[in-house]
Amino acid sequence: MNMATASPGATDAPRPPSGRPEKLRLGDVLVQQKLISQEQLQQTLDLQRTTGKKVGRLLIETGVITEELLANGLARQLRVPFVNLKTFPFRADVVKLLPEAAARRFKALVLEDKGDVLLVALADPLDLFAYDELTRLLKRNIGIAAVPESHLALAFDRLYRRTEEISGLARALEKDLGDAVDFGELTASVGQEGAPVVRLLQSLFEDATQVGASDVHIEPQEGFLQIRVRVDGVLQTQTQADKRIGGALAQRLKLMAGLDISEKRLPQDGRFSVRLKDNTIDVRLSTLPTTYGESAVMRLLNQGAGMRRLDTIGMPADMLKRFRDVLSRSSGMVLVTGPTGSGKTTTLYAALAEINAAELKVITVEDPVEYRLPAITQVQVNDKIELTFSRVLRACLRQDPDVILVGEMRDAETAEIGLRAAITGHLVLSTLHTRDAIGTPFRLLDMGVPAFMVATSLQAVIAQRLLRLNCQECLAPHTPTPQEQSWMEAMLEPGEVLKPKRGLGCSQCNGTGYSGRQGVYELLEMDAALTHAATQSDPASFLRTARERMKGQTMAFHALQLVRSGKTSLAEALRIGFDSDGDEAMLG
Repeated sequence: MNMATASPGATDAPRPPSGRPEKLRLGDVLVQQKLISQEQLQQTLDLQRTTGKKVGRLLIETGVITEELLANGLARQLRVPFVNLKTFPFRADVVKLLPEAAARRFKALVLEDKGDVLLVALADPLDLFAYDELTRLLKRNIGIAAVPESHLALAFDRLYRRTEEISGLARALEKDLGDAVDFGELTASVGQEGAPVVRLLQSLFEDATQVGASDVHIEPQEGFLQIRVRVDGVLQTQTQADKRIGGALAQRLKLMAGLDISEKRLPQDGRFSVRLKDNTIDVRLSTLPTTYGESAVMRLLNQGAGMRRLDTIGMPADMLKRFRDVLSRSSGMVLVTGPTGSGKTTTLYAALAEINAAELKVITVEDPVEYRLPAITQVQVNDKIELTFSRVLRACLRQDPDVILVGEMRDAETAEIGLRAAITGHLVLSTLHTRDAIGTPFRLLDMGVPAFMVATSLQAVIAQRLLRLNCQECLAPHTPTPQEQSWMEAMLEPGEVLKPKRGLGCSQCNGTGYSGRQGVYELLEMDAALTHAATQSDPASFLRTARERMKGQTMAFHALQLVRSGKTSLAEALRIGFDSDGDEAMLG
């Protein structure tokens, strides 16, 4: 019986005989491989007596050895391949030969099916019990590959997605509903343990949080129900099901959010919380009546993720210093601008975390309140009872605040009250939907706010977008397209050569070439010259002065810096919406 050969992603290693691994002591193996000293082994064994932890885990936790070195050392000793799971070309049908529960229990992953032998990755290749149990479960001869344990944990979350489970539960729900949906019976049954609709929603939430999705979309179409999740700003289809289950899902979600289940003609908004494993997820639900039924979109907010701080959101160091200087002022308005989903709320909360102190009274007016903040007074507006932004903002001014956060400047009345508050000694933070920082003062003027209030109250404007980051596991040189080449020529200094990169797509990034997102920013401070130009109602003069201030400090230039460093691609820099005329104007 021969061992399976090393696969793509595996290091070259001699082909050992397959079969049950030898009974070896890990410490002796590592000393023999000269990866640790005898003294380090003895210290670890002494520590093991007091902690009860495994030797390998203690060696990693104390920094004596890395997971990669440990796995490589075991692979050499046992003459088995070492596999890099981050770039390994997995096949879903092969991985699913081992159920998720067993895979996580034995820290094992099926990599390849060679007919007579299955190649299985093991975090601990010396675990004889795991080897015997896996052989029994798989009912096949197995060969072993060594992998770092942390890589296995990431692979489990990536590979054991609940797509098939969700589709199966959707089919089960279709059978339960039959041709005619009895909503009375459904309402009575959804609370029962194991009801298909409940299990389907639970699987949806678990899968969405597992892949780091920010939103879940349940969209009825003409002949089917489409369920999609948004990951790193891009929608991915989760499953398609019979359109008849859409009503059951929408009704259950409304019940969870405390909405009116009998009203299907009007949009509704609500929220609820779900507990998944060790995390509490706040869910913002929005329903919308469409031609084929009610569409439901859920924004997922992980309360266990912790509040971001300004120095972790990706703002350039020089801009961060200027922004902190603005936040240290006792009065004035600071606006964060950008389209929906560009990270404005994250920036505002990070700013609040920066300035929140025991001696300051901080009040927020939001719709809805996204994160609960300690020692801060938070108010959620409710238009149904006429608890509007402007009404709450007026009341806030009678609460003796030092800092006020207004979720959005939706109308002229709210903007004017906010600016008056800034004039009278309050620091006001808010958001506005504009394309860039320079256009923000004009947007306020278009809303009907007097020019003198904008000029005297507006302290700074931050414009931002979110762009996707290259996957570092499959990063490779990239040849620019003609459009990308044109953008580079407009942005680069004369004679500068740029060698762009982008992710090719691998198992680590689900074939997208991207992993994670980062903000790109620009900051416009209202100095004396800009204030004077604004009060003179001279747009041309204001634009000339503002462009001079912003030269080399726009979102486009920030994106270019990320392209230079290989963190993002040219395509992504262009995707966030810069037009060539605007960029050339910024260049002066």
